[in-house]
Amino acid sequence: MQSPSLLTTLLILLIGLGAARLMAGQLSRLAVPAIVVELLIGFGLGNTLLPYQSIAPLSGLTELGVLALFFQVGLEVRGDLLSSRRGTILRLLGLSVIGPLLGYSPLVLGLGMAPATAVLCLACVAATGTGVTLRLLAQRQALQTPTGRLPVGVSVLDDLPAIALLSLAVALGGRTLSGVSAGWLGPLLGIAAALLSDRIARWWRRQGWAAPTSPLAVLMLLVGCAWVGEVSGLTSLLGALWGGVLLNRLSEQPPQVGGLLTVISEVFLPLYFISVGMRIQAGTLLEAQAWGLSLTLLALAITSKLICGLGITQRDQRNGVDRWAVIFGLIPRGLPGLVFATTALNAGVINPPQFSALVLMVTITTVVGLLLLERRLLLHPGDVEAPTRNNQPG
Repeated sequence: MQSPSLLTTLLILLIGLGAARLMAGQLSRLAVPAIVVELLIGFGLGNTLLPYQSIAPLSGLTELGVLALFFQVGLEVRGDLLSSRRGTILRLLGLSVIGPLLGYSPLVLGLGMAPATAVLCLACVAATGTGVTLRLLAQRQALQTPTGRLPVGVSVLDDLPAIALLSLAVALGGRTLSGVSAGWLGPLLGIAAALLSDRIARWWRRQGWAAPTSPLAVLMLLVGCAWVGEVSGLTSLLGALWGGVLLNRLSEQPPQVGGLLTVISEVFLPLYFISVGMRIQAGTLLEAQAWGLSLTLLALAITSKLICGLGITQRDQRNGVDRWAVIFGLIPRGLPGLVFATTALNAGVINPPQFSALVLMVTITTVVGLLLLERRLLLHPGDVEAPTRNNQPG
């Protein structure tokens, strides 16, 4: 079968994106996130009209939206991030990391996974797709409450250990995304480059120079740092995140580059989700391995977030934090889980059935977590809204 032309491919993708937007608008009332709809559209296209191989040359562009998001996360890593409820955020972060690690032995000894594959699965389980959670909290006017503010700090920090696990999985696999053996020399060189760039950023700041915020300069920093992360074996995601940290350290005031990153994300992120759906082979969904692994990971994913509830004390609850709303808000894996799975598939750390299992886990946790959070906010609105009125700072 002859591959469609570039214009035909783009037209089909845009039609699919338009259909996804229409369906997402209708299903948003049921708390079904847009990324789930885009995955389904991509799955349909990839197994009928447009195989993934036909858009493989465009994969770098679709991933640009993901890199922009992680760059934005790096911009949010500031010294005042833990100024509100520091102890609670750190407890939740520690439990969110420890919980998934308890699943390493069952995956390796029970399912016979290779260490690199097991670590990758744990990275997907440890990730938190809090972006969709924050969107729902904003829709319910609960984002500025004690319950709503808590996931903001957790979401920025929670993905850092998960990215570290992803980098470890790729390093254990002994391959970079380009397929070249990396071993441990590549990551060490990447860390050395990060330390050197940090010293340069501090020197720049001491000179009193303004941070470069032109679209071209920001894009060059984003792509350059992502490239260093990829070739060193630390993943382009970690490189993009570090790029945001560097830009933030170049000046006293946070750089105003949100407009550029928003445009990149709005244009390329939906196409990325569609491309992820296109990579799910229909045949893998008929394999018992994919469903068995997805159920195992689903149980581990939900259990690890239930454990996080132990980090919310009675004092936090008296101050207006709804324990169950926070737990439900941390369940969705969303974007990070999908990105980690795709990165691992590109690096050869997982096979197609394992990729399908991870996408199923991410999709189910995202839908279930949002539905539970929606129901909690509707049934217990006073638990979320009243503390905002009764606990004003001062």
